[in-house]
Amino acid sequence: MGKGQRSQPMYSNEIIEAPQDAGKLASSGVFQTVPASSSSLLGHNDIEYGSVAVSAPAETKVQTAPKELPHEKPHEVQDIPFFTLMTTYMSFLLLVVLAHFEDFFGKIFMPKQYVQVRVQNGYAPMVSDFESMWSRHVYARMRDCFNRPIGSVAGGHVDLIDRVTHDYNKSFQFTGKLQNVLNLASYNYLGFAQSEGPCADKVEEAMREHGIAQASSRIETGCSKLLVETEEMVARFMGTEAAIIVSMGYATNSLTMPSLVSKGCLIISDELNHSSLIAGSRLSGAVIRVFRHNDTRDLEKQLRRSISQGQPRTHRPWKKIMVVVEGLYSMEGEFCNLHKLIEMRNKYKFYLFVDEAHSIGALGKRGRGICDHFNVDPREIDILMGTFTKSFGAAGGYIAGSKALIDHLRVNSYAAVYSEAMSVPVLAQVSSSMRMIMGEDREHALEGQQRLDQLALNSKYFAKGLRKLGFMILGDPGSPIVPLLLFNPAKMPAFSRECLKRNIAVVVVSYPATPIIAGRVRFCISASHTREDLDYALEQVSEIGDMLMLKFHKDVINQDTKKLK
Repeated sequence: MGKGQRSQPMYSNEIIEAPQDAGKLASSGVFQTVPASSSSLLGHNDIEYGSVAVSAPAETKVQTAPKELPHEKPHEVQDIPFFTLMTTYMSFLLLVVLAHFEDFFGKIFMPKQYVQVRVQNGYAPMVSDFESMWSRHVYARMRDCFNRPIGSVAGGHVDLIDRVTHDYNKSFQFTGKLQNVLNLASYNYLGFAQSEGPCADKVEEAMREHGIAQASSRIETGCSKLLVETEEMVARFMGTEAAIIVSMGYATNSLTMPSLVSKGCLIISDELNHSSLIAGSRLSGAVIRVFRHNDTRDLEKQLRRSISQGQPRTHRPWKKIMVVVEGLYSMEGEFCNLHKLIEMRNKYKFYLFVDEAHSIGALGKRGRGICDHFNVDPREIDILMGTFTKSFGAAGGYIAGSKALIDHLRVNSYAAVYSEAMSVPVLAQVSSSMRMIMGEDREHALEGQQRLDQLALNSKYFAKGLRKLGFMILGDPGSPIVPLLLFNPAKMPAFSRECLKRNIAVVVVSYPATPIIAGRVRFCISASHTREDLDYALEQVSEIGDMLMLKFHKDVINQDTKKLK
């Protein structure tokens, strides 16, 4: 499961408070996606999909965040149409019933097809038939929409290796053809996924000088000069005292958190945090409690209750309390309420862990992430985590913070002690792209800022275009992730296949990465996309939306247009 895919928040160490209630989904923040008011969508100066005023580079200016949550702001909120909600539930119910029906008779009349879920020679099946029902009966029907192999660099456009199936997605055969498509699926936010250019040249030079890899963990013989220099650059880029680099993004969370908290500590986690944060929390042995997504009032309730009651059974004070959030949530396109979190940190004296996997390099006037976006001093956050797999076109991740924290992680983190040090080509890609963003590359001093400005402009332009067309989308303004809600399970593969017919690559997401009725397509915007690319995508998505009846706010937009006229 990739970084962008989030498993359901199923924690096991302690009783979990307040995940989503099915009866309240329709009124929760997840579905209260607002078509902006007519004044923000349909001005007299509008060009095809956005206001002329949007095109200024000032889109990336640092903003001061309000202390209230985005979903607590006073604005018009349109609920999901009742018919859409009802048909979505009915579709999933029908899928489950038919799946059980097929399994019941399949085991009787086609037993060979169910060998893998039966007891064989005294061995229990690795996965039970009930646990694998979702993948066998739902995922299998849309398997052609996932794991599509590519044959080129995943830039603004990408070549897909064409494949066909003759047995309903059980197997695929390659045709030997390539299909060039507009890439709205990759996390190539700043367009550094390139096979040629200044970064690629630096990577080649580094390999000739340092080889490919150190073939050792950093605590043994893997601590190279290039690694030390890159870590110092990351710390300077983040505005912290020190930083440590990990060779795998997922492991940056899952293998670092156990060295920060342990038994007798408390982790309070946002319910929509990524699966790597969930895995790290479980491995730590700490007690885990969950607060509602981006709801600081619920977080404060959890903090008050936990501090007053102490540890379970003994009621002793907690050794440490750590609140874990993401800077930019990859399935919602929403920012964390950073100002309020820091205010609560200073009040309740907990440690704040912010996962910036998607926000670093993609947000802020200088690309420094969520702190830059909200004009917050990064030293006010205890642990800053991020990855290089998105904005930097590389791999791996980092932890940034105080020198005492990083020195502790160098000798206690599983990722530093047991995993291999980051390879030379990846380090070179990270350092060269980061230098370009920071303006330290003399030959390309302006290119990094130009990419940041272009990404901010593209993100707002595309999201505004979708809203104007009447789609129900999630996310905060300026997010490079733009989720468009599909709801019905049958519309997910239909949307993906129609996009592919029109030479557009997209990612559709469903349960368990999202709530069961909140299936969506997630558009990932890049600085490498041109205005023509985005206009073409909006035009084609509009046609698909009409075909699949996805324009839930079309009537509202039409009414606003008439009022303006």
